[in-house]
Amino acid sequence: MPKPLLLLPFLLWGTAMVVMKSVLPHTTPLFMAALRLLPAGLILLCVAMALKRPQPVGWRAWGWIAIFAFFDAFLFQGFLALGLTETGAGLGSLLIDSQPIAVAVLASLIYQEKIDRYCVLGLALGIVGIVLVGLPAEVRSLLLSGDWQGAMLRGVFARGEWFMLAASLSMAVGTILIRPVVALADPIVATGWHMILGGVPLAFLALQEGTPWASLTPIEWGGMLYMSVMGSAVAYGLFFYFASRGNLTSLSALTFSTPMFALLFSSLFLDEHLAWVQWIGVVVTLASIYLVSRNNA
Repeated sequence: MPKPLLLLPFLLWGTAMVVMKSVLPHTTPLFMAALRLLPAGLILLCVAMALKRPQPVGWRAWGWIAIFAFFDAFLFQGFLALGLTETGAGLGSLLIDSQPIAVAVLASLIYQEKIDRYCVLGLALGIVGIVLVGLPAEVRSLLLSGDWQGAMLRGVFARGEWFMLAASLSMAVGTILIRPVVALADPIVATGWHMILGGVPLAFLALQEGTPWASLTPIEWGGMLYMSVMGSAVAYGLFFYFASRGNLTSLSALTFSTPMFALLFSSLFLDEHLAWVQWIGVVVTLASIYLVSRNNA
């Protein structure tokens, strides 16, 4: 498949993050998480029905889909929602986008995917790149000056960051689970059902918070619709389809591009601008994606 097409899910996730930043002050994180999953799952199931894709058959297929939903939908979106309420600016995204490291290790152990020296170097550069891009300016300055203790005292390892790290690991496990899931069920159908199964308990928890939709304007509802259709249904459908057919480490490494797209569109629509250190991080991240892509060449 054309390599530029592989970037489409990460482009959609990056733009969805920009929309999320503008909508979140007017609702609750759990409600947003539920609405990212439930409508998207219904859309994918309707598409699957229109394409006459088969529904899962047997307890093994449904069991794997349920496990997939628990990690990649319920835990990932749940921890992400909790992290958004407590994480410092930029650092939460940094921790989420570190999940290719976990995917590379798990894929090597479970599926015996080869990790060559270019891949190792690329993964390391990817972490450096998103650190330069995503860390808050104060923490970034402390780290560059060698004041690690001062950086930690500024909340680098606060509870919100641990929630984000848990979300990253949950997504990594979900990525690894794709192969056994699609071996027993159609990828589109499995993706749709995993969103439904993960979204229902999140919706239940969100409704315990009152009426989180009361302050949303029509424009913000439009943003929620974009996050659900493009940022979830289309993006996740493409990602899991690609993951079921290719190298998990190489594909997952493209996650490093998500903050790049988010920064680009934040600059265009939210008037956010990059410092020179962040531009260096962009270049380093792009280099990391190139190096890791050689692993599947």
